[in-house]
Amino acid sequence: MGLFQLFKDGLKKTTTSIKHGFQTLFTDQKVWDDETYRRLEAVLIGTDLGMTVTSALVASIKDKYEHGQIATASDIMQVSQEEILKILLDGRQAGINENPDGPTVILFVGVNGSGKTTSIAKLAHYFQEQGKSVVLGAGDTFRAAGVTQLQLWAERLNCPVVGGKLGGDSAAVAFDAIKTGIARKADYVIIDTAGRQHTRDDLMAELGKVKRIIAKALPTAPHETWLTVDASIGTNAIVQAREFGKVFPLSGLVLTKLDGTGKGGVVVAIKQELGYPVQFVGLGEQLGDLQPFDAQTFVQALFADQEA
Repeated sequence: MGLFQLFKDGLKKTTTSIKHGFQTLFTDQKVWDDETYRRLEAVLIGTDLGMTVTSALVASIKDKYEHGQIATASDIMQVSQEEILKILLDGRQAGINENPDGPTVILFVGVNGSGKTTSIAKLAHYFQEQGKSVVLGAGDTFRAAGVTQLQLWAERLNCPVVGGKLGGDSAAVAFDAIKTGIARKADYVIIDTAGRQHTRDDLMAELGKVKRIIAKALPTAPHETWLTVDASIGTNAIVQAREFGKVFPLSGLVLTKLDGTGKGGVVVAIKQELGYPVQFVGLGEQLGDLQPFDAQTFVQALFADQEA
């Protein structure tokens, strides 16, 4: 299955919500008035595009309508595509900061239940499909099933994993994983950490320690620090990413469970309000359903004809 089809299938609920809203509002509307724009705003907010993006879109549509540049629901969708793509292509784009002198180290952080460990396994599979070698670091020593879960994934992927005992030092696990990656000449070392809320000062301090120890194992590491965020929580994902980023440096996001929500607009809201690039998105339950984020493919799929 091609990337466009994966995005199209994964965004089906969001696409249906947007297109139904546009068509309901504008197909038989002879004159667009303030009430029309209020209803349009409600449709867009319902996909969790956020107030900033929604207000900009509605203002652009209203301006073009008043100047006779648009007149149909199809016109609105075209304008929306252009405006959303402009937002997504602004600033830093998705893409991994590769380490040319050894393994590229990617540190995963996130709250409990965001899909972090599963995303790590899917990312390892993605790299393997590209012919790359991966070492995993099972640094979630806080949770009884944390290490076990990643070890089971590693067995399935035939991928080496470095773990620690329950309640052990996650920073030591990260250190050993990187040294193992260097010894094996691996292309990537992906390190898991325990799920935590940004409000837990002790756990955030532990993340700081992990980061410092990683730099001792490999001075340029971590090359990427990604926060996993559950897309199904909509605009709460923006709050989560904003607050987490205040206390721990992030370089990007992995947005999980995008296929199960009608709130796919949160991708745009996060980019507009926080500037973090969405690096990968989860578009299903299978190993191959974690895909690198591509702005143009995302926008095309968001407004695609689902019956085609």
